[in-house]
Amino acid sequence: MKLWVKISLLMGVILFLAMGIFGGGIIYQTLEYNRNQMVESSQEQMKVNAAVLAKEIGDRSMEQFGDTTQRSYLTYLVQKYGGRDYMLLKDGEVVANQTSYRLLPGQEGRWQTTEIEYEIQKTGGRYILVMGQRLGTGSRDHYKLVLVKEITSLYEELFKQVGIFLILYLVVIFFAVDITFWLVRMVLKPMRELEETAMAISEGDLSRRIRIRRNDEVGKVSVAFNQMADRVEYQMAQLEDVSERRLQLLGSLTHELKTPMTSIIGYSDTLLHVKISKEQEKKALEHINSECRRLERLSGKLMFLIGLYDENRVLKEVYPVEKLLKGVEAMERYHMAQAGITLEISCKADTLLMDVDLMESLLINLLDNAIKASGKGDRILLLAEKNRICVKDYGKGIPKSEISKVTEAFYMVDKSRSRKNGSLGMGLALCQKIAALHDAYLEITSELGKGTEITVVFPPQQEGQKEESL
Repeated sequence: MKLWVKISLLMGVILFLAMGIFGGGIIYQTLEYNRNQMVESSQEQMKVNAAVLAKEIGDRSMEQFGDTTQRSYLTYLVQKYGGRDYMLLKDGEVVANQTSYRLLPGQEGRWQTTEIEYEIQKTGGRYILVMGQRLGTGSRDHYKLVLVKEITSLYEELFKQVGIFLILYLVVIFFAVDITFWLVRMVLKPMRELEETAMAISEGDLSRRIRIRRNDEVGKVSVAFNQMADRVEYQMAQLEDVSERRLQLLGSLTHELKTPMTSIIGYSDTLLHVKISKEQEKKALEHINSECRRLERLSGKLMFLIGLYDENRVLKEVYPVEKLLKGVEAMERYHMAQAGITLEISCKADTLLMDVDLMESLLINLLDNAIKASGKGDRILLLAEKNRICVKDYGKGIPKSEISKVTEAFYMVDKSRSRKNGSLGMGLALCQKIAALHDAYLEITSELGKGTEITVVFPPQQEGQKEESL
């Protein structure tokens, strides 16, 4: 059962009980009031009549009359002072009765005092008020005056009121429940929209949101739900991006692994099944060794790239830029000398917030790329100014159409030359990730035949920052 139905039914039951109890109480109080008013009026009337009859009977000596005469006289008195609603008893026997009522067996023994006693009897669908008291005549005979009054009309009026009330009660309950249903549905409409939106999101429509129409508790729940949905959409977008990048990385890795593995299998098959000279065997083993080392470097680069996604392992500190450049120069000195290339350094920067090991790896990768693009006798510049560190070469350069792709993992502009030099095509992908971890970015400009300039641009506010760690 839906929530709005439960709430509406509960409200209907509460309203039904409340109105029923209230209406029943009103009707009961009305009956009691009318009955008490009638009893009090009858008591007042009876007190007057009883006093007059007691005086009339007491003033006359009834013993001097015969039974017939007494009865006639008493009937006259009752008819004169009481009317058609009274009867008179003498010593427990009815001597005058102006009513059509007959006392019940044993009822004659009641009304032993001058205090008025009454009861309401129901006989044959009729309601009768029976009220009596003993008359204080002062004689030795015991006289009792009894009032008998039909009050059926009082109850008939009450039943008519009950009928009218029930009709009005049911009509009011019907409309009240109907209005309650409508109001509850209107109040809980955002909850239905919340359910529909949640179902849509669970089915993949992450852009679905709830319209906020009011600022009550339901509205606040809707706001919180939209915030949650925004967060879920953002996280799903991140997961999809990471998943896509991983798929691309795995696809590229598979492609990269295929060539050296094919070469290794081919040379190993030759060594196993073909008789070749010692010199050819040596060349085959050297090639296998070279390809295995290339696979080792490839796996190492891949693990390093994956490891960079754990930002908790990145430790930053405020470090002198000049010291960084000199450290990189020392590491690359032998490589430069072997390639016949000159490295020139210029530093006009003070300090930057960085992970020293990662920044050294970034600059070494940029210098390695510059060496591969340069020829013997060329020079490479390693420059730093304010929040920028630049590696510039005067080598072959990169076509403009390729510049946007060079930071993709495994992408190589000159694939034949890169493979010959042992390149993996992951250097700039690593550099870009390291730069991102420093809230920096790579700025690449290049022209074919004139060289390439790659600059690491740090946020301006990082210059001179105090030591910090992530």
